[in-house]
Amino acid sequence: MRIFVDADACPVKEEVYRVADRYGLGVTLVANSRMRVPDKASIELVVVGAGLDVADDWIAAAVEADDIVISTDLLLAARCLAKGAHVISNTGQLLEEENIGSLLAMRELHAELREAGTITGGPPPMHKRDRSRFLQALDGVIQRVRRRTT
Repeated sequence: MRIFVDADACPVKEEVYRVADRYGLGVTLVANSRMRVPDKASIELVVVGAGLDVADDWIAAAVEADDIVISTDLLLAARCLAKGAHVISNTGQLLEEENIGSLLAMRELHAELREAGTITGGPPPMHKRDRSRFLQALDGVIQRVRRRTT
């Protein structure tokens, strides 16, 4: 089990490092540009080329069943779920087979509303409760996978 982070705009990298360290898991951050990461053998930074979906393509190709992916990208989530991975958004939402279809449909609807000018602005800012929910979700997924695979 490894944790992959869609790292360019991920606000919960520090939380991922702490949880991964507690469980002895490796972390691979995938980004379009260099960034500072802790100097630990268990943490790897992969810098991919610039371009739309290059980091997503790298993660989707590398992820395996029971790996964990941290991303808010629903298209990436669907690709990873298809390979048996677990996906958590940075606010702690579990992206699963049961909800990915409706989330993708909502994504399309929101894209149309943005194009029409009905929706403006981006996602809401992160709050402490989002970080707490993320930590609970990540811990829960790790424990569930470990119970099932041992």
